[in-house]
Amino acid sequence: MRDADNLTSLLQAWREDIESVPFPTFAELLIPAQKQRSAPARTATASVQVTKTTGWRDL
Repeated sequence: MRDADNLTSLLQAWREDIESVPFPTFAELLIPAQKQRSAPARTATASVQVTKTTGWRDL
């Protein structure tokens, strides 16, 4: 029971410490404008062609 009382007092001290710091508030959220891409995005292609695969069961 004494351990439980110690844990309770530690938890209470932790809560008081957390609550003593004010939560930040923002008057206005500013999101910068995104840059526009000048060229269309290219699709990546594989540089190596896979012709045959062997499963681990095929020995």
